[in-house]
Amino acid sequence: MAVQRTGAVTLALVGYLFLVEIVSGVLQGYYVPLIPDLVKHLGIRDADFNWFEAAQLLLSAIVVPVLAKLGDMYGHKRILLVSTALTAGATWWLVIAADFPTFLVAWALQGFYVVWLPLEVALIFDRARRTRTGPSDTRRAAGYLVVALETGAILGALGGARVFAALGENVPGTLAVPAIAVTLVFFAILFGVPESTPTRGRSLDTLGFVLLTVALLTLTSGLTFLRINGPGAWWVYLLMGVGLLAFVPFGRHELRHRDPAIDLRMLRQPSMWPIQLTAGLVGISILGAQAPLSTFAGTEPSNGFGLGLGSAEISYIIGGYLVSMIVGALLFPQLSRWTTPRIAMIVAAFFVAAGYLAFLPFHDTVAQVTVNMVIAGVGSGALVGAMPAAAAAAAPRGQTGVATALTNTTKTIGGSLASAVFAVVLVSLAAEAVTSTAASLAGYLVVFAICGGGALAAAVLLFFVPRLAFADPADDTDIPTPATVPVPD
Repeated sequence: MAVQRTGAVTLALVGYLFLVEIVSGVLQGYYVPLIPDLVKHLGIRDADFNWFEAAQLLLSAIVVPVLAKLGDMYGHKRILLVSTALTAGATWWLVIAADFPTFLVAWALQGFYVVWLPLEVALIFDRARRTRTGPSDTRRAAGYLVVALETGAILGALGGARVFAALGENVPGTLAVPAIAVTLVFFAILFGVPESTPTRGRSLDTLGFVLLTVALLTLTSGLTFLRINGPGAWWVYLLMGVGLLAFVPFGRHELRHRDPAIDLRMLRQPSMWPIQLTAGLVGISILGAQAPLSTFAGTEPSNGFGLGLGSAEISYIIGGYLVSMIVGALLFPQLSRWTTPRIAMIVAAFFVAAGYLAFLPFHDTVAQVTVNMVIAGVGSGALVGAMPAAAAAAAPRGQTGVATALTNTTKTIGGSLASAVFAVVLVSLAAEAVTSTAASLAGYLVVFAICGGGALAAAVLLFFVPRLAFADPADDTDIPTPATVPVPD
């Protein structure tokens, strides 16, 4: 089936992007089992590795909106190639980086891969919008991309340690494997993916993006420093306050600009703002709960709770969670067809809420924890693909990339906020623990309650979405088509 067929979301197009997301998942899972060995290789402390994650989150929050807007202006494939080239360069830099500063910079720059999924969904919807089944085709394709993402994460988590052992614990050789994968996927995009149709006459709102960068940088930096330095550092609250206040001049500028960096009027649409808030609320559990879940499973039962599992056993629970996300991503398009996309997203959000709230009474055995994680994983997998697809369907022409990317940005902010809050909660409620390094059961229950409550709030917000939002025009001829964004002559 030809990739270049006009207006078609072909099997070949989805197949090439499937490969891209496989590599994206590998990048997210490959390094996790190697962290202790990377710490030794760089001669740093375990706690110093937090800076790598923090730097990559900061970069992703800043660059994703900019690259998405450039994709709307110049073509999503072109910017996908640029971000892949930057990711490949950073991944090769990790191979030769031998000290903390250079490794930190390279690790941060590798974070350009986070824009891949929003650009891919925007590219798919650009081709699909020419047909009457564009929204459903995009949902189905986004589900397949999430399957690829989680499959890649499983392969990466399983393969990292094995490659390290097979290469005689050679760190540079082990780090070269993902670098080769990213390089190969660049050529897959170059030769296999068609270009989208950019909107002509657009301009880049440079001042708007500068103001947005300042606001996001100060806010997410404050959240990161709160997690690292603890609640006793008063200046982190000042930094977060400055970040929040920085959104005021940004908003005023955007409302005056003819072609804004972020169209705030678009975000006020009833089919858009619940999606963006849902992304932030679901990011609490998807991104923020990973570390608490691992430490809870590894806590010794002598503390009165915990499973006392080793890293190998914990990986099985995480693997079950990732597999359940794949199931959720595959079920979501089918459920949307049986009901409506809005109802399917509400059901998925309730699954996430049910999974985490079930931790409150059921957390004593491996079976209970695994079942909770599987329930939450089904809902999370459905929403990871559904949110950018829904944002694309609700966006005006010329704003697809920005709309899909904002779901990633709000998810990142939600995850950063949750990580900081969870770190504070677990430290402040650690007095009840028997061992000095463990948190308390009360702290973990608060974390699980916040995750479940956030997902429950997301489900309620989605009821405000119009009944037939994100549905195919063929399903209801009264569904309004998003207007084209006004641009300068």
